[in-house]
Amino acid sequence: MKGILYTGGELTDLVHFARLPSYLQAFLREQNGVVAYFGGLHIRGCVSEPTWHALHTAWQGEMAFWRTYAEVQETDIPFAQDCVGNQFLLRGDAVLFLDTETGELADLEVDFKHFLFGVEKFPLDALGMEPLRGFQQHGGALQPGELLSLYPPVCIASAERKPKINIQPAADRLAWLADFHRQIKDLPSGQRIHLKPSQD
Repeated sequence: MKGILYTGGELTDLVHFARLPSYLQAFLREQNGVVAYFGGLHIRGCVSEPTWHALHTAWQGEMAFWRTYAEVQETDIPFAQDCVGNQFLLRGDAVLFLDTETGELADLEVDFKHFLFGVEKFPLDALGMEPLRGFQQHGGALQPGELLSLYPPVCIASAERKPKINIQPAADRLAWLADFHRQIKDLPSGQRIHLKPSQD
Protein backbone atom coordinates (compact mmCIF):
# COMPACT_ATOMS: atom_id res chain seq x y z
CA MET A 1 0.00 0.00 0.00
CA LYS A 2 1.18 3.51 -0.77
CA GLY A 3 0.89 6.80 1.09
CA ILE A 4 0.77 5.25 4.57
CA LEU A 5 0.00 7.83 7.26
CA TYR A 6 -0.67 5.51 10.20
CA THR A 7 -0.42 1.89 11.28
CA GLY A 8 -2.11 0.44 14.32
CA GLY A 9 0.04 -0.72 17.21
CA GLU A 10 -0.33 -3.81 19.31
CA LEU A 11 -3.47 -5.98 19.12
CA THR A 12 -5.22 -4.95 22.33
CA ASP A 13 -8.84 -5.90 21.55
CA LEU A 14 -8.59 -9.68 21.50
CA VAL A 15 -12.33 -10.18 22.14
CA HIS A 16 -13.36 -8.74 18.76
CA PHE A 17 -10.21 -10.09 17.07
CA ALA A 18 -11.37 -13.63 17.96
CA ARG A 19 -14.68 -13.02 16.11
CA LEU A 20 -13.00 -12.10 12.82
CA PRO A 21 -12.54 -14.43 9.84
CA SER A 22 -9.07 -15.97 9.63
CA TYR A 23 -8.00 -13.93 6.58
CA LEU A 24 -8.73 -10.63 8.37
CA GLN A 25 -6.98 -11.90 11.50
CA ALA A 26 -3.91 -12.71 9.38
CA PHE A 27 -3.92 -9.19 7.88
CA LEU A 28 -4.27 -7.52 11.28
CA ARG A 29 -1.48 -9.63 12.78
CA GLU A 30 0.88 -8.18 10.17
CA GLN A 31 -0.32 -4.61 10.64
CA ASN A 32 -3.13 -3.81 13.04
CA GLY A 33 -5.00 -1.61 10.59
CA VAL A 34 -3.66 1.20 8.43
CA VAL A 35 -4.45 4.63 7.01
CA ALA A 36 -3.10 4.50 3.46
CA TYR A 37 -3.27 6.40 0.17
CA PHE A 38 -2.84 9.66 2.11
CA GLY A 39 -6.19 9.10 3.83
CA GLY A 40 -7.99 7.48 0.89
CA LEU A 41 -8.39 4.20 2.79
CA HIS A 42 -8.62 3.48 6.51
CA ILE A 43 -8.60 -0.20 7.52
CA ARG A 44 -9.57 -0.41 11.19
CA GLY A 45 -7.60 -2.32 13.81
CA CYS A 46 -8.38 -4.31 16.95
CA VAL A 47 -7.37 -1.67 19.48
CA SER A 48 -8.93 0.00 22.50
CA GLU A 49 -7.45 3.40 21.60
CA PRO A 50 -7.63 5.56 19.59
CA THR A 51 -11.38 5.10 19.18
CA TRP A 52 -11.36 6.40 15.59
CA HIS A 53 -9.17 3.40 14.68
CA ALA A 54 -10.99 0.82 16.83
CA LEU A 55 -12.96 -1.78 14.90
CA HIS A 56 -15.19 -2.51 17.90
CA THR A 57 -16.39 1.14 18.01
CA ALA A 58 -17.67 0.98 14.42
CA TRP A 59 -18.95 -2.59 14.77
CA GLN A 60 -20.60 -2.69 18.19
CA GLY A 61 -20.40 0.84 19.66
CA GLU A 62 -23.22 3.34 20.18
CA MET A 63 -22.80 4.63 16.62
CA ALA A 64 -22.37 1.19 15.00
CA PHE A 65 -23.56 1.25 11.41
CA TRP A 66 -26.20 -1.48 11.86
CA ARG A 67 -27.94 0.75 14.42
CA THR A 68 -28.54 3.45 11.77
CA TYR A 69 -28.59 1.79 8.36
CA ALA A 70 -31.42 -0.69 7.74
CA GLU A 71 -29.50 -2.67 5.11
CA VAL A 72 -26.57 -3.35 7.44
CA GLN A 73 -26.68 -6.46 9.61
CA GLU A 74 -25.21 -6.64 13.10
CA THR A 75 -22.86 -9.38 11.91
CA ASP A 76 -21.47 -7.26 9.03
CA ILE A 77 -17.91 -6.23 9.85
CA PRO A 78 -17.15 -2.54 9.02
CA PHE A 79 -13.48 -3.18 8.40
CA ALA A 80 -12.64 -0.04 6.40
CA GLN A 81 -13.79 3.34 5.12
CA ASP A 82 -12.91 5.76 2.32
CA CYS A 83 -11.86 9.40 2.59
CA VAL A 84 -15.42 10.75 3.02
CA GLY A 85 -16.75 8.09 5.41
CA ASN A 86 -18.39 5.56 3.09
CA GLN A 87 -17.90 2.08 4.53
CA PHE A 88 -16.54 -1.25 3.34
CA LEU A 89 -18.18 -4.19 5.13
CA LEU A 90 -17.52 -7.90 5.22
CA ARG A 91 -20.56 -10.18 5.03
CA GLY A 92 -19.30 -13.73 4.94
CA ASP A 93 -16.52 -13.57 2.35
CA ALA A 94 -18.13 -10.75 0.35
CA VAL A 95 -17.03 -7.11 0.51
CA LEU A 96 -19.98 -4.69 0.50
CA PHE A 97 -19.95 -0.92 -0.02
CA LEU A 98 -22.20 1.25 2.16
CA ASP A 99 -23.06 4.73 0.90
CA THR A 100 -23.38 6.50 4.26
CA GLU A 101 -25.50 9.33 2.83
CA THR A 102 -28.21 7.23 1.19
CA GLY A 103 -27.82 3.94 3.08
CA GLU A 104 -27.55 2.02 -0.19
CA LEU A 105 -25.55 -1.20 0.09
CA ALA A 106 -23.77 -2.67 -2.93
CA ASP A 107 -21.99 -6.00 -3.28
CA LEU A 108 -18.58 -5.29 -4.83
CA GLU A 109 -18.41 -8.93 -5.94
CA VAL A 110 -14.92 -9.42 -4.52
CA ASP A 111 -13.53 -11.07 -1.41
CA PHE A 112 -11.12 -9.33 0.97
CA LYS A 113 -7.99 -10.43 -0.89
CA HIS A 114 -9.29 -9.24 -4.26
CA PHE A 115 -10.57 -6.01 -2.71
CA LEU A 116 -6.99 -5.26 -1.63
CA PHE A 117 -5.69 -6.22 -5.10
CA GLY A 118 -8.19 -3.83 -6.73
CA VAL A 119 -7.27 -1.02 -4.37
CA GLU A 120 -3.56 -1.53 -5.08
CA LYS A 121 -4.09 -1.51 -8.84
CA PHE A 122 -6.75 1.21 -9.20
CA PRO A 123 -6.85 3.22 -5.95
CA LEU A 124 -8.47 6.32 -7.46
CA ASP A 125 -11.48 4.39 -8.80
CA ALA A 126 -11.70 1.67 -6.14
CA LEU A 127 -11.71 4.20 -3.32
CA GLY A 128 -13.56 7.11 -4.96
CA MET A 129 -10.60 9.38 -4.22
CA GLU A 130 -11.57 12.32 -6.48
CA PRO A 131 -12.53 14.58 -3.51
CA LEU A 132 -9.22 13.83 -1.78
CA ARG A 133 -7.25 14.42 -4.93
CA GLY A 134 -8.94 17.80 -5.45
CA PHE A 135 -8.32 18.69 -1.82
CA GLN A 136 -4.63 17.80 -2.15
CA GLN A 137 -4.28 19.84 -5.34
CA HIS A 138 -5.34 22.90 -3.31
CA GLY A 139 -2.70 22.18 -0.68
CA GLY A 140 -4.87 20.20 1.73
CA ALA A 141 -3.83 17.05 3.59
CA LEU A 142 -5.71 14.56 5.75
CA GLN A 143 -4.29 13.43 9.08
CA PRO A 144 -5.03 10.07 10.75
CA GLY A 145 -8.43 10.24 12.43
CA GLU A 146 -9.81 12.78 9.95
CA LEU A 147 -12.26 12.51 7.06
CA LEU A 148 -13.35 14.89 4.34
CA SER A 149 -16.70 16.61 4.77
CA LEU A 150 -18.57 17.35 1.53
CA TYR A 151 -21.31 20.00 1.59
CA PRO A 152 -23.84 19.87 0.09
CA PRO A 153 -23.90 16.07 0.32
CA VAL A 154 -22.97 14.18 -2.85
CA CYS A 155 -26.45 12.66 -3.28
CA ILE A 156 -28.00 16.11 -3.73
CA ALA A 157 -25.08 18.08 -5.20
CA SER A 158 -25.57 19.48 -8.70
CA ALA A 159 -23.09 19.98 -11.52
CA GLU A 160 -23.26 23.75 -11.10
CA ARG A 161 -22.80 23.61 -7.32
CA LYS A 162 -19.79 21.49 -6.47
CA PRO A 163 -19.46 20.40 -2.84
CA LYS A 164 -17.35 22.47 -0.46
CA ILE A 165 -14.63 20.27 1.04
CA ASN A 166 -13.50 20.56 4.66
CA ILE A 167 -11.77 18.36 7.23
CA GLN A 168 -13.67 16.86 10.15
CA PRO A 169 -12.71 14.46 12.94
CA ALA A 170 -13.85 11.02 11.77
CA ALA A 171 -16.37 10.57 14.61
CA ASP A 172 -18.02 13.94 13.86
CA ARG A 173 -18.21 13.21 10.14
CA LEU A 174 -19.77 9.77 10.67
CA ALA A 175 -22.27 11.19 13.19
CA TRP A 176 -23.27 13.92 10.71
CA LEU A 177 -23.73 11.36 7.92
CA ALA A 178 -25.88 9.15 10.17
CA ASP A 179 -28.05 12.13 11.12
CA PHE A 180 -28.40 13.21 7.48
CA HIS A 181 -29.35 9.66 6.48
CA ARG A 182 -32.04 9.48 9.19
CA GLN A 183 -33.58 12.68 7.87
CA ILE A 184 -33.74 11.65 4.21
CA LYS A 185 -34.22 7.87 4.33
CA ASP A 186 -38.03 7.93 4.11
CA LEU A 187 -38.33 10.74 1.55
CA PRO A 188 -39.65 9.78 -1.90
CA SER A 189 -37.24 9.91 -4.82
CA GLY A 190 -37.10 13.39 -6.35
CA GLN A 191 -38.35 15.08 -3.17
CA ARG A 192 -37.12 18.68 -2.87
CA ILE A 193 -35.31 19.40 0.36
CA HIS A 194 -34.02 22.59 1.95
CA LEU A 195 -30.57 22.52 3.50
CA LYS A 196 -29.69 24.72 6.44
CA PRO A 197 -26.24 26.31 6.21
CA SER A 198 -23.32 23.94 6.68
CA GLN A 199 -22.04 23.16 10.14
CA ASP A 200 -18.55 24.21 9.03
